[in-house]
Amino acid sequence: MIDFVRNVRLWFAPQRIREEGGTPDYRFSLANERTFLAWLRTALALIGGGFAVDQFLPDLRWGWRVGLALALLASGVLCALRAVNHWVRCERAMRRGEDLPVSRFPTVLSLAVAVVALAMVVVVLVGWAG
Repeated sequence: MIDFVRNVRLWFAPQRIREEGGTPDYRFSLANERTFLAWLRTALALIGGGFAVDQFLPDLRWGWRVGLALALLASGVLCALRAVNHWVRCERAMRRGEDLPVSRFPTVLSLAVAVVALAMVVVVLVGWAG
């Protein structure tokens, strides 16, 4: 928990990461940043999908529409927060010469998207109208 709090502080003061370890090869830091940006693009796509489900499927039953939209929106929020946390953790690990941190988040996100996709398949097969 203490490490998580420290990571959150680094979200808002990234210059403090320089206080840890040595400077890694810039190519690795830039690759870490590109990965961060890819996660943000994924978060934006999930958020956009959530709004699209809510706004463009008015004939869908209210419970289905809201449930699917909220699942996508929540996944987008978690993805964005996870992106910055993972960026900080990887940057710190590279500076310290440690192994990069592992994460279950890609699996959790994939399962959440798969569940929403399966729900959408059910909606399409059963019909939209409530």
